[in-house]
Amino acid sequence: MANILDRIKQFARSPQGRRAVEQARRAAADPRKRAQAQRLLGKLRGRR
Repeated sequence: MANILDRIKQFARSPQGRRAVEQARRAAADPRKRAQAQRLLGKLRGRR
């Protein structure tokens, strides 16, 4: 398990990881994208 977390941390510090984090922050700030993500999570959790 620690190996997976180390790899995630390493990715987050890389240029690609920083780009992915910034892209996720921009998507989270957009109300339409946020609603879309909440609907998807609701479906995955079995709620509508």
